[in-house]
Amino acid sequence: MREPDPGPAPRLRPAARLMLRESVYESLKRLLMDNALEPGARLSIDGLARELEVSQTPVREALFRCEAEGLVVRRPNAGYLVAPLISRDALLDLYDLRLLLEPTAAARAATNATERDRRDIDDAVQAMAPAVHGDSYQAYREFAEEDAKLHSTIANASGNPLIAETLDRLRAHVHSYRLYFRHGIAEVTTTEHQAISDRIRAHDGPGSEQAMRAHLEKSRTRLLAAW
Repeated sequence: MREPDPGPAPRLRPAARLMLRESVYESLKRLLMDNALEPGARLSIDGLARELEVSQTPVREALFRCEAEGLVVRRPNAGYLVAPLISRDALLDLYDLRLLLEPTAAARAATNATERDRRDIDDAVQAMAPAVHGDSYQAYREFAEEDAKLHSTIANASGNPLIAETLDRLRAHVHSYRLYFRHGIAEVTTTEHQAISDRIRAHDGPGSEQAMRAHLEKSRTRLLAAW
């Protein structure tokens, strides 16, 4: 008996293109996060494409994504430039705002978080637990991504979309990691995050607020010491 026609073989080109775009994006982001490109330096799309041995299209897409993350800026008649590092005063202002918003978000999350939210918070903390080896962004990439995910999940679980939207626009984690991810923060930060997660899991609003405030104040102190 004749076998039924399985139809055309699946096309793999879209996956390959996706992998290429992601690879170019990660390569560019690593250079920016490691400060291998000087703040304010002009970024040539053609030059980056030649260096990475790709067409200009994935480079443009990577620059667009990096602009959304605050790693590059686009200026009229100048193209893309490496974003400047945040100043000390601006960093202090950033933490002032975070201290106004995130402890409240944590307190609300203790009451409003769904079981899925609590699992996501726990998972993010656990993903940060393994030791980080090396002092490059590549070594810290997963830690940094889970750190940002944790704070974002707590903000969204607060039930106040304005808090979540405001914190997202601050790009606080991008600014922080460009300054200090080389300074051995992983272990102590994970301990502080675990304390926040435990209080949210226990539906302890005041405790969650206090744990988040303590974490942000210690984070600010570490940043100033590393300046």
